[in-house]
Amino acid sequence: MIYKHKVQYYETDKMQVVHHSNYIRWMEEARVEFLEKIGASFVSLEEMGIISPVTEVNCRYENMMRFGDTAEIDACLEEFGGVKMLVSYTMRNAETGEVCCEAQSRHCFLENGRIINMKKKHPEIYAKFLPHIGEHGEMKL
Repeated sequence: MIYKHKVQYYETDKMQVVHHSNYIRWMEEARVEFLEKIGASFVSLEEMGIISPVTEVNCRYENMMRFGDTAEIDACLEEFGGVKMLVSYTMRNAETGEVCCEAQSRHCFLENGRIINMKKKHPEIYAKFLPHIGEHGEMKL
């Protein structure tokens, strides 16, 4: 799924270069958008008492983004087994196509503070993820 984010001035340092922490925020924006598009929004999951905390984040910064640039973030569900998921992100400068950051985030699923298996506890939600494992680019829903 491609998510676009216009770099804001407050996300940059004195040289108008994006601060590294903002890439992680953009990952969350892209992940939230992905979940909405597959029909498993954060809001609906949380209303059911399900949360998916981040357990690990890895980022490799390759090129700078600056104020005024637009980031295209390709979020891809790399792994999903019902208990954990791995989402990968490739962030490019929309104008140049240059890769600026490659990253991954790992998550688990909790209900009432306990790890759950979505396949067993919520098979209807589990099924929404399956068609999108390994899918890059624009989602076809």
